[in-house]
Amino acid sequence: MTGPAGVLLDLDGTLLDTAPALLACLDELLAEHGRPPAAPARLRATASHGARAMVCEAFAVDWATPEAATLERALVERYQRRLAQLQGDQLFPGMAAVLDELKRRGLPWGIVTNRQQRLTEPLLERLAPHHRPAVVVCGDTLPRAKPHPDPMHHALRALGAAAERTLTVGDARRDIEAALSVGAQALVALFGYLNAGDRPTRWGAHGLVRTPEEILGWLPAAR
Repeated sequence: MTGPAGVLLDLDGTLLDTAPALLACLDELLAEHGRPPAAPARLRATASHGARAMVCEAFAVDWATPEAATLERALVERYQRRLAQLQGDQLFPGMAAVLDELKRRGLPWGIVTNRQQRLTEPLLERLAPHHRPAVVVCGDTLPRAKPHPDPMHHALRALGAAAERTLTVGDARRDIEAALSVGAQALVALFGYLNAGDRPTRWGAHGLVRTPEEILGWLPAAR
């Protein structure tokens, strides 16, 4: 198989461990409403699905209700304020070594996330200078987000990488569906934000990785 190669990573629950900051903001919001703190193990699993999913789970409200929309806005506002105060790059342990190896092998990498651009850029600004992605596709970069294939196609064009030689990693079913829809290799990040009801072995992925370091075994040989 010939042609360029690259790697595309999901953001929340794959590249960065963003759940602690989100849960801290959620606890503040719960306290404001006279409720006890969230159960970390239960709510952490919703972090990949966004602020709306977190408030619906924590406050037991329906997704489409005005109350859910109001709580979502309140959580996002708190989180935006916290982003300005966060220190460090929040990479999952072992992920820095993966990015270093991509650089050593000359493999371009990028991010495809459903997180909005305004909530993505502050995080990426704190990445080490040598860990900068070649492309970042956010949830509002295009009219349609994952699991639609458009974000993947957009990222592949920016990388100049052939889909069949591109490795993608994500912790949600939509990540795998988007990757498979364009013909890319797909790995499930089991170290991410999966919940008890997820069945990653049924998502059709090419493999499962329990740690970021296991991604290295799926990379092509150095060029």
